[in-house]
Amino acid sequence: MNILSNLLSQPVQDNRPKRQRRGIEIKSSREIDIMRQSAKIVATVLKEISELVQPGMTTADLDAHAEKRIREMGATPSFKGYHGFPGSICSSINNEVVHGIPSKKKVIRTGDVLKVDTGAFFQGFHGDSCITIAVGEVTPEAAKLIRVAEESLYKGIEQVKAGNYLMDIAGAIEDHVKANGFSVVEDFTGHGVGRNLHEEPSVFNFRTKEMPNVKLRAGMTLAIEPILNEGSRFTKTLSDRWTAVTVDNSLSAQFEHTVLVTNTGYEILTDRTKI
Repeated sequence: MNILSNLLSQPVQDNRPKRQRRGIEIKSSREIDIMRQSAKIVATVLKEISELVQPGMTTADLDAHAEKRIREMGATPSFKGYHGFPGSICSSINNEVVHGIPSKKKVIRTGDVLKVDTGAFFQGFHGDSCITIAVGEVTPEAAKLIRVAEESLYKGIEQVKAGNYLMDIAGAIEDHVKANGFSVVEDFTGHGVGRNLHEEPSVFNFRTKEMPNVKLRAGMTLAIEPILNEGSRFTKTLSDRWTAVTVDNSLSAQFEHTVLVTNTGYEILTDRTKI
């Protein structure tokens, strides 16, 4: 398990005791309304980035756009300065799994599998979401990996409903990923989100007995974020102490939404289709 303490996606081992002490927050209707706004800002930025990205741009270009737009909409970037992270987005390319640092030296090329993760802090609450973008024409294998990653997110979201359990989400994601021949990264998990970027509970993408199987309650807000690798599920962290990569140099893809648990199901707060 990853034991670094300064990562933006939840490392499985580090944050469990912290989140257990804090407990799971149930948001009020007023708080949910604010989260809808913070999440809409995130969704807007990611939609814009998906439309403007092209070969020859750098990941620093995308980071500058994200920060500018988040601030224009009255929010602040959730990631910038978080445990010292220098960017407003995480930009991870190809074998980079999570937490890629935006850089003027990192040029985006045709065929890249680009993950862009960002968050916005608005009136005391965070929104958090990630997309994977196929830059130009990618290989059939890469296209399948991206498709299955997004499908697995929605397979998990379909299990969200008051009375269901976190392992319902985890099992649906794991089954879909493995049925398609890919591996689920186990070093990082989803998480609760709200007043803090990372809150209780851990939202696993695979079945485990290492954590209590929490029952979902209306008013919970969860960042569900399956991360898939084309090959081995194992990762390692580079010398920058942020960027996690696949140990076998295989491709990785990720999608994430901030999701509200309701009595009858769910609401995707970071839904880009409604922008």
